[in-house]
Amino acid sequence: MPRALERADGGWAWVVLLATLVSQGLTLGFSTCIGVFFTELQRDFQASNSETSWFPSILMAVLHTGGPLCSILVGRFGYRVTVMLGGMLASLGMVAGSFCQTLSQLYLTAGFLTGLGLCFSFQSSIAALGLYFVHRQALANSVASAGVSLGITLWPLLSRYLLEDLGWRGTFLIFGGVLLHCCVCGAILRPVARETKEAPPPSSKTPARSCLAVCGRTIQRHLAFDILRHNTGYCVYTLGVMWMFMGFPLPPIFLVPYAMLHGVDEKQAALLITIIGLSNIFLRPVAGLVAGRQGFASHRKYLFCLAVLLNGLTNLVGAVLTDFWVLVGYSLVYSVSMSGIGALIFQVLMDVVPMDQFPRALGLFTTLDGISILIAPPLAGFLLDATNNFSCVFYLSSFFLISASLFMGGSFYALQKKERRDRRAVVEGARMEAAPEQDITPEGRDSSKKHLSPEITYVTSI
Repeated sequence: MPRALERADGGWAWVVLLATLVSQGLTLGFSTCIGVFFTELQRDFQASNSETSWFPSILMAVLHTGGPLCSILVGRFGYRVTVMLGGMLASLGMVAGSFCQTLSQLYLTAGFLTGLGLCFSFQSSIAALGLYFVHRQALANSVASAGVSLGITLWPLLSRYLLEDLGWRGTFLIFGGVLLHCCVCGAILRPVARETKEAPPPSSKTPARSCLAVCGRTIQRHLAFDILRHNTGYCVYTLGVMWMFMGFPLPPIFLVPYAMLHGVDEKQAALLITIIGLSNIFLRPVAGLVAGRQGFASHRKYLFCLAVLLNGLTNLVGAVLTDFWVLVGYSLVYSVSMSGIGALIFQVLMDVVPMDQFPRALGLFTTLDGISILIAPPLAGFLLDATNNFSCVFYLSSFFLISASLFMGGSFYALQKKERRDRRAVVEGARMEAAPEQDITPEGRDSSKKHLSPEITYVTSI
């Protein structure tokens, strides 16, 4: 990827950082307010919990799985156009969704179309931030991630306020206008000076590739199935996070209707999501600073497993106790574990995959996670229809989260133990090979040290 040669870490870079912060709040933060409309949509369309759950699941799944397509658009049209295109698609989806007469139409418009637009705006703005910040990338990423917390805080409050006066259709129409601000954020990403290398002219004898070959090459470039087969740590982590996402998205979707069912006022129920977002504003940077410390580098994957375990155990409390102040405490503890997961999820991926393979590994990682996000809410809705008990949703979430944390923690420990055993065997083998050379070599002790030095260097490089 070309790097900015001029204006890097300069004055305009901070304007781009502000635009990225707003873009993250508009995109990633938006999906957390869908739970506010759950009951209204269910009542208006006379739908079951499972049918209504498909709407947020499609939106969040497309938001996470559209990364490879976004990368193709960025390579063809650039960051600015892709972000602005995303803003227009997201706005169009919400405006069209406000006129829907069936849930199927809502799936296509406010679900798929809006989710795709949010994906384009979010991922492109984050990637473009790297062009403007070279020496302060860590600071820029941590500041930009605060936009997610701001979005989680403000979107539910705005949703509840507009829903009371305008209903869900009028609210969706206004949201279409709000999401157009992604286009403004994209317009700020003006072209920067880039390093250009003169490429050799293409050979006229190169045969034209078929459409199938081009598609296969694109999939191979953006989805790292080969890494999944050969890197055991990446395989364990990807499968574990996939399993985790079967339970992780459920509480933000079902917490508001769950609280309202147990007698909590509508405004107070929406306030629970706001509490989670407000806490994340302060907790996520702290979690990022702790995870970035050198002393925790070798333990980051276990800290991630601990955060997932805490999230699962917290949901058990939410399933048993339904008092409003208990749910406030639940939201605070949930935000702690959520901050840990958000701060560590991609950092651990960088630890298990070499950085030169990270973009491809990330593409497959987010795509598979999106499949889990697509399945989880309808599965919880089906369970809710069958049992008519909201507590079962939180039990289901706890099951996936706790089992995922135990699987990843146990697997990482076993892999680490095997790696130490293999390293010890290599060192022992090197010593056994070096021992006869000490007896045969006539130069004596100094010469034997000279012979041992290359062996020790070779073992260290392994």
